[in-house]
Amino acid sequence: MSSVNFLDKLLDEVAVEWRTLGEITSIKTGQAVNKKMISANPGEYPVINSGREPLGFIDEWNTDNDPIGITSRGAGVGSVTWQPGKYFRGNLNYSVTIKNPQLVSIRFLYHLLLELQPEIQALCTYDGIPALNASNLKDLLIPIPCPDDPKKSLEIQTEIVRILDAFTELTAELTAELAARKKQYNYYRDQLLSFEDGDVEWKSLEDIFDIFAGGDAPKDALSDEQTEEFSVPILSNGIGEKSLYGWTNKAKIEKPSLTISARGTIGWTSYQDVPFFPIVRLLVLTPRTEINLKYAYYFMKTIESDYKVPEAGIPQLTKPMLKDIKIPLPCPGDPEKSLAEQARIVTILDKFDALTASLTEGLPREIALRQKQYAYYRDLLLSFPKPEEVEA
Repeated sequence: MSSVNFLDKLLDEVAVEWRTLGEITSIKTGQAVNKKMISANPGEYPVINSGREPLGFIDEWNTDNDPIGITSRGAGVGSVTWQPGKYFRGNLNYSVTIKNPQLVSIRFLYHLLLELQPEIQALCTYDGIPALNASNLKDLLIPIPCPDDPKKSLEIQTEIVRILDAFTELTAELTAELAARKKQYNYYRDQLLSFEDGDVEWKSLEDIFDIFAGGDAPKDALSDEQTEEFSVPILSNGIGEKSLYGWTNKAKIEKPSLTISARGTIGWTSYQDVPFFPIVRLLVLTPRTEINLKYAYYFMKTIESDYKVPEAGIPQLTKPMLKDIKIPLPCPGDPEKSLAEQARIVTILDKFDALTASLTEGLPREIALRQKQYAYYRDLLLSFPKPEEVEA
């Protein structure tokens, strides 16, 4: 069934009226806030400012039962936020307060604004600091089904909200489950990699690995997209896909290795099992003695937030700061038994890692699927025809 047919059936051929956001809501800016203010006044109330996640928690609130907001400045400009209950709205977040709850359901408006994110983004300016002007936001067109029959209108809105909230609630449950599993995973990982004196031999990283920093990106063999010729990833600092700089035609590292971010996401360790080309802001550890590389990877993940980075100058991790770090090798004096124990630990942690981090299996995959499902049905339910479409 097409989105138009589905929507027609739900609306039962009732009228749809488009009104501006300024007509149906009051849009105001929150109060000034900064991290210093938050740290000086810690409390229980979340601070919603320029992002979807709280900037922190403070001991006062300025908003209650007014959950919809839209980020007005910064990298997250135009993002729609939802924060129920009492909280502190910062000066980089617009409140979007419904004037007449008998005309528009607040949750219906929230889902609508998510559907209208492209239109909201189009209202933003990106010269200098990205910004969204309230006067422009007020002109955003909002569809109201059956405006002459408030009771039927709210019934339609309630049914749409019921369907969409079912997906968001399931996603929230899966996300909470994932957080619990990550906590459990970290606990077991730390337990498996904690040893009694005498059970392990501590060796420095430079005894086990060749350690070097990435260099300049290849200038004559660089592609923004992966092709048959340019199939070797160029990696810099960053997490996941954000570490991908581009593609080249010849690898600098052929052996499986570990990479560690030297700038920005300092200490973030990744396991590389395909040939790659490292560039600046990335440290590479390539084994030169026998070790289970995955075992080393899991150990390095336990210490990635413990590096002592000098505060003077640009914060960065260097080879001299890595080389003397000690890594525990189980069953000292028996290389074969040591590798077997490393493999046993890796097998256990691989199962946990698949559950908590894999995008092809486990909870992250389920969450991604539910988010796609929600977006599909949101498009289906909220693709109201605009006046020019009806006339056509």
